[in-house]
Amino acid sequence: MPVVARHLSICGKVQGVSYRDWTLDTATELGLAGWVRNRMDGSVEAFVQGEPAVIDAFVMHAHEGPPAARVARIETEDAAFDADITGFDRRTTV
Repeated sequence: MPVVARHLSICGKVQGVSYRDWTLDTATELGLAGWVRNRMDGSVEAFVQGEPAVIDAFVMHAHEGPPAARVARIETEDAAFDADITGFDRRTTV
């Protein structure tokens, strides 16, 4: 199965509700590589790479997120695969 990458912008009530922790745990459980970070505009940004079906499942779960989150929308776009990224981590807010 090919490995692909996607960039996600998650909007709504997604900061201050452990959304990044949830993303880190869920992506790790699914075997995805990438990163997640808060943005100054109140959104959460993520980069994920892995098998297309697994990424699709992750995005579907991301619409729910942790219990306190209220996801309004998720914008996704294909991204370039980054062979230097292994595992999943949390990055600094931008």
